[in-house]
Amino acid sequence: MISTSKANSLIANPLSPSIIHYFTHLTNFKYNLSVIGSKFENKLCNISIATTYVYMKKLLLGLSLFSVITSATAQSGHDIRINFKHCKDTVMYLAYYQFGKPYVMDTCKKVVKGNVVFKGNKPLEKGMYFLVGQGMVKYFDILITPETQKLTVAADTTDLVNSLKSPSSKENDDFFNYIKFFSAKNKELGDLRNKTKGMNKKDSLAFITEKGKVLNEEVTAFEKKFADEHKGTFVADFINLKSEKEAKDIPKASNGRPDSVYVYNYYKNHYWDGVNFQDDGIMRTPVFGDKLNKFFNSIIIQNPDTVNIEIDRIMAKTKAGTMMQKLLIAHFTSTAESSKLMGFDKVFVHVIDNYIRTGMAKEVYDAATIEKIKERGDILRPLLLGNQAPDLLMIDTIGHKQVARMGFDTVKTSQGATKIYYDNAQNLAQTFVSLYGVKSEYLVLVFWDVDCGHCKTEIPKLLDEYHALKKEGYDLKVFSVYTQHDYEKWRKYIIDNKLDWINLYDGVHINNIKEKYDIYSTPVIYVLDKNKRIKAKRIGVEQIKDIMKQMEKEYKSEKNNEAK
Repeated sequence: MISTSKANSLIANPLSPSIIHYFTHLTNFKYNLSVIGSKFENKLCNISIATTYVYMKKLLLGLSLFSVITSATAQSGHDIRINFKHCKDTVMYLAYYQFGKPYVMDTCKKVVKGNVVFKGNKPLEKGMYFLVGQGMVKYFDILITPETQKLTVAADTTDLVNSLKSPSSKENDDFFNYIKFFSAKNKELGDLRNKTKGMNKKDSLAFITEKGKVLNEEVTAFEKKFADEHKGTFVADFINLKSEKEAKDIPKASNGRPDSVYVYNYYKNHYWDGVNFQDDGIMRTPVFGDKLNKFFNSIIIQNPDTVNIEIDRIMAKTKAGTMMQKLLIAHFTSTAESSKLMGFDKVFVHVIDNYIRTGMAKEVYDAATIEKIKERGDILRPLLLGNQAPDLLMIDTIGHKQVARMGFDTVKTSQGATKIYYDNAQNLAQTFVSLYGVKSEYLVLVFWDVDCGHCKTEIPKLLDEYHALKKEGYDLKVFSVYTQHDYEKWRKYIIDNKLDWINLYDGVHINNIKEKYDIYSTPVIYVLDKNKRIKAKRIGVEQIKDIMKQMEKEYKSEKNNEAK
């Protein structure tokens, strides 16, 4: 089922976002400059970048110089010269974008009468670069390709947009003209909005819709002509990247309105049209990172299987050994591992299995890091939603006396515990309480600790919810696992708080619950179905009832299917 609200949002605004998207885009970044390879330094920077050509905005930029992986083909180096009239800066920085984040590439330590020179023995990697002044003012972007390693630019601070010229590069000069066009259209849009002041809401909307339609048509015609005239160039690739692929000739839905589902599907299916994922230059633009995040966070349905399919589609378009492929692997690994959405550890495991274990990440992470990532995947894989939960062989308060007599309470080493276990294996088999042996339609598995501050709040809540759901008629049991081994403290808490569910602990030290159930903090709550399949995990007490209601619907659906 597609969310109609999401689909409607794509056609709700009569003004195309392309008019203002690139020139008034303001993004705040806080990130770790952690990039591929041992050649890079890691520095924490707080950066606010205002990518607008109409007004020069001051921004905070953590300046970090680091070595860059360079192409082995070009050997002539770079020589970027800018004649910047009325410029008062004495120091200038040449920075570039990577996945939308800014990095400093070169420094002109002495600016004389506005003459800025960036010169080096190594060629600059293809991408969009920008000029930053000593006052952290971002001035303008330039396009760097193998053909523009020797580049001259003229500009004047008194009229920055209209003064931009590049005598040595037609592609950059055309790019500046593109900027001038949009700057003018941006001004027209602002003038239109000013004219609506004093109008009522209805008249204002009608006025903007009518005039905005004309602006959109002019912008669309200009962009199409510009793209046609610049096919095969980096500037055309950049414009295609930032352009929204909007549906035309939209069919009507049954209610007579434009079919929002059609609009959504068209937008999603054409989102990456014309984007060359084998071109490293594409990722060195201010829009690539945001476009990628928007696609995965806002455009596609937030379902792990859907996300996995889209990751594979993009990765299939990359080329082995390119920086694009390396950084996409790093990006997908990082975002999947840090996702807060329940069930999205499936994405992390998928990335590990398809792009880490396969050897594709050898130039992304060192061997030790790769092993740690793989180990993390091994822990999470059995705990994915829908999998049968690993069994647990636990000891209850009655069984404690027996295992204490065997010596488990005082044993100090794992070797000692192993010996006691095998010496008493037959008796222990009768003492264990197995997770798989608990029969109920709904099973809450909770890991907690008596001394955990958060547990002292959540366990009483869980107890109340347990009693309430039992009163409603749910066949519910709670398999409550104490994660430590202070028996007397645990037993006292059970009695004092009247925990009338299944109370257990790992009295024989054989379950390794921290790894088996990924317990690195407490409390942790899992919800299992009658077959011990994981239906939810790491949830709050307040979510349990809704999850059980959904499970109830699934049970009814299963019964109906069996009856047919």
